[in-house]
Amino acid sequence: MNNSVKFGTIAALATLLLSSTVSLAGNSGGGHGHGYRHHNAIKLKALKKHLSELQLIATANAGNRAAGTAGHDASAGYIAAQLKKAGYKVQMLPFKFAKFTQLGPTSFSQTSPIARSFVEDTDFGTMEYSGSGQVTAEVQGAGGIVLPPTPDASSASGCEATDFAGFIAGRVALIQRGGCTFGTKAANAYAAGASAVIIFNEGNANDPSRIGFLNGTLGDDFDKPIPVIAVPFLLGESLAGQPGAIVSINTETLIEPKDSVNVVAETSGRADKVIVMGAHLDSVEEGPGINDNGSGSAAILEIAKEARKRKIRPLNKVRFMWYSAEEAGLVGSQKYVDSLTDAELGNISMMLNFDMVASPNFVRFVYDGDGSDTVDAGPAGSEQIEQAFAKYFNKRRLAFEATAFDGRSDYGPFIDLGIPAGGLFTGAEEVKTVQQQAVYGGTAGTAFDSCYHQACDTIVNINNQVFEDMTDAAARVLYHFAMKKTPITPPPAAARVAKASSAKTKLYKGPHLQQ
Repeated sequence: MNNSVKFGTIAALATLLLSSTVSLAGNSGGGHGHGYRHHNAIKLKALKKHLSELQLIATANAGNRAAGTAGHDASAGYIAAQLKKAGYKVQMLPFKFAKFTQLGPTSFSQTSPIARSFVEDTDFGTMEYSGSGQVTAEVQGAGGIVLPPTPDASSASGCEATDFAGFIAGRVALIQRGGCTFGTKAANAYAAGASAVIIFNEGNANDPSRIGFLNGTLGDDFDKPIPVIAVPFLLGESLAGQPGAIVSINTETLIEPKDSVNVVAETSGRADKVIVMGAHLDSVEEGPGINDNGSGSAAILEIAKEARKRKIRPLNKVRFMWYSAEEAGLVGSQKYVDSLTDAELGNISMMLNFDMVASPNFVRFVYDGDGSDTVDAGPAGSEQIEQAFAKYFNKRRLAFEATAFDGRSDYGPFIDLGIPAGGLFTGAEEVKTVQQQAVYGGTAGTAFDSCYHQACDTIVNINNQVFEDMTDAAARVLYHFAMKKTPITPPPAAARVAKASSAKTKLYKGPHLQQ
């Protein structure tokens, strides 16, 4: 296809995407769609068919579609076959990554001056990319521990080599969260001769997330052969207050190189105004990942197919992408941006991300481009993407709210380079509030997706209404920017940081905390 525009077809699609009727009966305020009938370009039946296929693939492959497994390879093959059938030229971009596997339960106990045993995933957790080992040794605190904790974050324990001055080789390093990544802390401890590492939560009274259990990652580049575990604040505080405490830690893990692949297809259009529309295709090993992230993968697949079916010729090139190894720490998306030249990166005008868009106890979340409702804004231009989604939902009288650019999905490597980003999310393990229940329905006090990263994230773990809502929003916003002569103003290149510049470290790296 050439870059010309078929205005009649575009007008027809725009009318179809925008058309809706609102029933006068029931709740036309539309928080959770009761009484609302939306005639859509993207059909739920087609979306669910893709999810059914991904479920069948998982069922036939040990119950999951994790990166580096036959289940993921089959998932990538399905996406590619669907795209080729629709008329796209498909690229399969292979890469290698370090796959972390916990081979058996981790044990953790204290033997002196008191004896007590701890329960994995309640009292402590094994850090992703921890090494293997069995250690019984005395605990020694690193420098920078702040006890009692201050109301705001203030610890930078273990972030510098000097925090281990006087550390006795062979001991277990006790390090407080804060100031830098867990991987940096553990690497510094290893360099000082630590036989194992315990990282405890920071304990800030103003932030409940700094008190309890840590689900953390050391990062896929961590290669130190020592056990690293994480514990809640109160347990760490207790160990810090017992000079001479002796603990035993036993981990059995495997870190091995694996092959995986990103799937790419693109439309015609201006190559200097590329819109990347992405979703991760891999699941965790614990389950089939139908909401996380079969839903986002199915949404952009059907949008791509529908655009081809209707012979849409966008003014700006759209690059549809399905990333692998997101669950291992955004590996596929990071590998992709790392493979691009500065000129190729400069041609990307924005990244639109869709990760979990059908959560059963949902909230309609939009990434907070301008930073007005959460901690961090996206790069310059992201606010325009947020505004486009807001305009869509407001026209539909559908409630929505902001979610942070916290590093939990594949937009991360893009915004690190100053590329504007946006997208949609319907919630993971966080708990729905009473206020959110009043707006969206569902159940307060229950997770947005109680099957997040579990075997029960199957084809029945889907809210059909929000799945359709979010896919329609994704299609409409993509259409809006794909047909704009200047999709983002000011031009993103003017706001973009150099590729080699250091970006602010985000709280998460994929599904796990990294600092």
